[in-house]
Parts: sequence; structure tokens; C-alpha cells
Amino acid sequence: MQKKKATVHLLILDPSQNDAETLVSLLRNSGHATRAHRVTSEEDLEEALRTSNWDLMLARDIEQEVSPDSALALVKRLDKDIPCILISPEPDHDRTVAVMRMGAQAAVPEGHREMIMLTVNRELASLEARRQRRVLESHLRESEQRCQLLLESSKDAIAYINDGMHIYANQSYMDFFGYDDIDEMICIPALDTLASSSHEDYKIFMKAFAEHKEDGMALNCIAKRSDGTELKIVMKVSAATYDGEPCTQIVVQPEQDNAELEEKLKQISTQDLLTGLYNRQHLMDELGRVIVTAGETNETGGLAYIALDNFMQVRSQVGIAGADLMLGDVASMLRDRVDDEMTLARLSDDAFCLLALPCQETRMAEICESIRKAIEDHLFEVSGKTVQVTVSIGIAAITENAPKAPDLLGRAHTASSEVRKLEGHENGNGVLVYNPAVYESLNDNNSVEAIQKALEEDRFRLLFQPIINLRGEGEEHYEAFVRMLDKDDGEVSPYDFLPPAGPSDMASKIDRWVILKTIKHLASHRSKGHDTRLFLNVTAETIQDKTFTPWLSVALKAARLPGDSLIFQIREGDANNYMKPAREFAKSLRELHCKVSICQFGCALNPFNTLKHVDVDYVKIDGSFTEEIQKNEDVKEEVKEMVASLQSSGKLTIIPLVENASVLATLWQAGVNYIQGYYLQAPVPEMDYDFGDQ
Repeated sequence: MQKKKATVHLLILDPSQNDAETLVSLLRNSGHATRAHRVTSEEDLEEALRTSNWDLMLARDIEQEVSPDSALALVKRLDKDIPCILISPEPDHDRTVAVMRMGAQAAVPEGHREMIMLTVNRELASLEARRQRRVLESHLRESEQRCQLLLESSKDAIAYINDGMHIYANQSYMDFFGYDDIDEMICIPALDTLASSSHEDYKIFMKAFAEHKEDGMALNCIAKRSDGTELKIVMKVSAATYDGEPCTQIVVQPEQDNAELEEKLKQISTQDLLTGLYNRQHLMDELGRVIVTAGETNETGGLAYIALDNFMQVRSQVGIAGADLMLGDVASMLRDRVDDEMTLARLSDDAFCLLALPCQETRMAEICESIRKAIEDHLFEVSGKTVQVTVSIGIAAITENAPKAPDLLGRAHTASSEVRKLEGHENGNGVLVYNPAVYESLNDNNSVEAIQKALEEDRFRLLFQPIINLRGEGEEHYEAFVRMLDKDDGEVSPYDFLPPAGPSDMASKIDRWVILKTIKHLASHRSKGHDTRLFLNVTAETIQDKTFTPWLSVALKAARLPGDSLIFQIREGDANNYMKPAREFAKSLRELHCKVSICQFGCALNPFNTLKHVDVDYVKIDGSFTEEIQKNEDVKEEVKEMVASLQSSGKLTIIPLVENASVLATLWQAGVNYIQGYYLQAPVPEMDYDFGDQ
């Protein structure tokens, strides 16, 4: 399924309709679908706050009918969780402090569009985190209630202690120690439930648990019941919370003769039988625990992924049994070169992992370099043959901001794989530290260069998604999409990495590449007897480019392609921001007999105003309506009215992001002309949809 961002429900305080539209377009251009409402009076604001849920308020900090100060006061009075960002005419430290004291999250100078969007994205993410936290807190309360019922009905003897005192004990625990009243139990220190001969062992044991926090630690000791009788028990402890306070959970069981067997089974379950190191499951459990600890203590740790280079080739030389002997030798070498407090595990046939906390990145790199050199210099004698192997080691730092265990392991694995891309390390044999800034993001400093390099290396791909006539008239329409292959051959949209404010020449280059490749592809497809038409998306930069339509005319003639086979699609936000160029652009396209479509329609404050100035043939309603139409009757009626109004003015309507059959009946009743989405077909490299099978 397509990944969709949630629609942002936006309140705007701005005396200028045009400036408010600019803010809506700014969010839209940054990938946020919006439902915007411009506040016209204090009564309007109060009604909006009381009757609808809002995600964000943007207020221009100038004199207007509804002042930002009064809006902030009203939000606070109604106790609404709505992040408020003020757009200031110019930086003013004192004013920023004042509005933040009133409840605003930030004040940003109006000319700094990127700063505005960074602030918006931060506050939306923070709002989503707060909402999720409230949901999780509710689930936690429900879980705690269920746990309480389970504790009370459990046959296991369970108690919670804090500072050595009982704060809770279930009925089985009280029965085990011979107490009738929970109040009596709570007054007794845990130490008093043990025989005097076990007191010192208990103190040492609890001190070790406080240091290591290893859940499931067990102590064999002697319990003393209320009547003075004694019996051998096994006490297991785990970290827990009770009434929101951290404490220790105790589970008491009579000592069993098979305790030694259980310990051996536990050891076997965490051990790799071939090498004697820990196995993958133990490593992942330990890694998860270490990540949590790093978040709580702000300590830094490290994870190293140690991959044997060309292992399959080595195994073919010495056989499976010989390879097993070699792996045993490698494990011994690793064991000799790591500190005792580090966790060393065998992850797979040809990979080991080293985990440590605390451990600075530089220290981990030094250890890994010594491992790499030792293995490179070592000659393995296997089945009468001398074998030399190397390793490629990737290191991922563990910090308070570390991702989940599988993702962190993926970071170390990525760094290990990237060793082979380093100059002089085509066969591996190196150490590389994972840098999130390099591998996980394109920013304004390198995105344009990355796109330019992808263009030069022909790492752009076209995909086509059918657009189906809901009335079954058998027309063949597709929309063309462009995807850029990143360094891992993953598909991304190059437009996503362009900064919101430009640069214009790169956006135009991408548009022209897509159009030229599409024209050639479409000409070949139509030569096979298909009467196919394509929707092509163009950016604001192309709309303003006066050299575009002459260039397009030459391209159409060279491909002997009729103009009416192409439908150029512009975004509603771009049309509003560049109304005059958009009008001229549409006019010049019609002179080439091309059609025009507007997409992302319905998110502007006054969407129909755009159509008064820019003449289009098709209107693609914003995809955020498709999701909401299935949940909200008001939105369903809004879409029906929108479609009826559009069709009455001669526009053909398209609904995108149709991902299930349940919405089709609603769209049919609304009179929609065309539909598009994964329910019909995902974007694919070829135009092979069977339009006759509808």
C-alpha cells in the first residue's frame, strides 16, 4: 500500500487571504495534505475550537481582528492541545519570550520558509507523540488492571518490594508464608521472611541485582514462615513498577531437585553449540536491554558486525566440516581479544557480533581493528590445507537516540557491507563506523548533488499507474511517476529531496527528463495500436519556464506524437502561488492541443477560485479525502458537493488513492468520473493494465 501522511487540520490567523493561501501551499509543498480554515472572528475561532479537532495553528503576528494573544488565551482557556506557531514580521526576542509564555510553541520570521517548515514538522511530530502517549497511558492503565487481577488469582507466590519492604503480596504469597492480612504483610521487611542463615546471601544477591538489573536472577535460600517453620526455596527477582513507582518483583517457589538442570537448559538455549559463544537470540535480547539502558543513563555503547569475507568460497575449499573447525578457531581468536564484560555472539554462518556498554566508539573501533589485523595475519590449518581469511567489520554506536534492536543491527550490517565499497577494499578486510547523517538522510547540502549524479548515471526509472473511467467507457489513461534509485537500489522520489524553495533548475531538469522519456515510451506504446493518454506532473519551476512549451513542441514533433495524448498536471498550491504563469502555461499547452489537469484539489482555503483563472480539463481531488470519506459522513457530503460543482462547470473528476472496494459505491454515487489507486494496480514499469476487464 502507499504510504500516506496524515492530513493536517490547520487553523490560520491572517488578515490576508493570499498570505493564508501561501501558508497552506508551503505545507502542501512539503508533503502535508491540509484541511485549512482561516479565522475571521473570535466567535468563529471559538466555534472552530469547540466543534472540531485541530492539529496546528499558524498566526501572523500583526494587528488583526483576532489577535494572536487572544487566540492563545482562548486555546488555553478551552484547554486544547493545539501547537501554535507565530509568523513574525521580523525577529523580536522579547516578543518571542512573551508569546511562548502565553502558550505559543515558537515565533518564526516570516521570510524564513525552511525554518517555518522545520518548526511545523517538529510540532506536528511532538503532537503525534503526545497523542500516542495518551493512548498508551490508557492502554497501560488497562494492562495494569488486568495484571492486578492475574496477580491476585495466580497460584505463584508473588510480591513487590521497595527499599526492602513489602508493598504488595498476592494471596498465594501470603498463604505460602502463613499470613492472613495484607496489611500485616506490608509491615514486614523481606529480610524477615528468610532464615537468619540466608540473610547475608540475600543482601549480596539483591546488591548484585541492583547493579546488573538482570531479570530472572535466582537465589536458593531458606524461607521462614510466620509459625517459625523453615523450608528451602528459590527466589527469582525482576524489575517492575507498582502504582507507577519502580520496585522489585519477587516470585517464590519451593526448591526443586531439577534447578541445576534448568540452569543448564537456560545456558544451552542462549549458546551457539558450534563455537560456544552466545547465539543470535541471546544477542538480540541483550541488545534490546542495552538500548533501553543507554536511553535511561545516557551512556554510549557500540555494536560491531563482524562478517567473514568470501566465506562461501572458503567453505567450498575445505568442506563443511573444515569450515566448522575454522569458525571455532575464529571464535577463539575473538574471545581472546575482547573484554570480559562485552557480549560476543555468533549471528549466522559467516557473521559474529560484539556488543558493549559502556564503550566509546573510538574504543570499539580500536578493538575491531585489532581483531581485523589478527585474523588477516593468521593462517588457519584446516584438513591439511592452509586457509587465510579476512573480515569486514561495521560498527554502530548505541546512544540515547538509538533505534530498536533490529534496526541497530541493520546499521552495523550496512557499515560492514559498505567496507567493500571503500577504495582498496573491494574484497573487504576493513573497519567502518556507521554514520546516520550519511546513510539515512539527504539534506540541502547533498541532495541536489545526489540527484544530479543519479541523472548522469541513468538511475531514474519511470512507473505507470492506470486511471480508470468509473463509467466503464474503455479509455486508456495512465499517470507517469519518476523514481530515483538510491545507493542501495531502493526507489525514492527525487522531488522529495528538493528544498521547498528550489533550486529551480534541478526541478526543471527532472521534469524534462520525465517528459522526454515518457514521450518516447508512449510513442512506442501507441504504435502497437493503443489509444493511450498519459498524465504528466510538472513542478512550479516548469510552470514559470517560458522556454518549456517551445521545447515540448519540438519533442512532440520528433516523436510524431499528437498533443492530445498528454495531460499535464499541476498542483493546486503551485497554481495559487503562480496564478498568472499557470494561466499562461495552460493556455500555451492548449495551443499544442495538450490537456491540463489540476491535482491535490480541495486543500486551499478557496479551491474553486483557482479554476476561475486557470482553465483545466481534469480535476484530481486530493487523496486525503479518499481516506476520510470512509470515516466521516460530513466529508462524504463535502466530496459529493465538490464533484457536482466541478462537473457542472465541465470538469472531469478523478479520485486517487483508492485502495479497497468499499469506497467504490460512495464514489459511484458521488458521480466521480475516474478512479486511481492500489486497488486497481500499483505503479509498474510497463503500461500493461487490461482496460477491457473492468
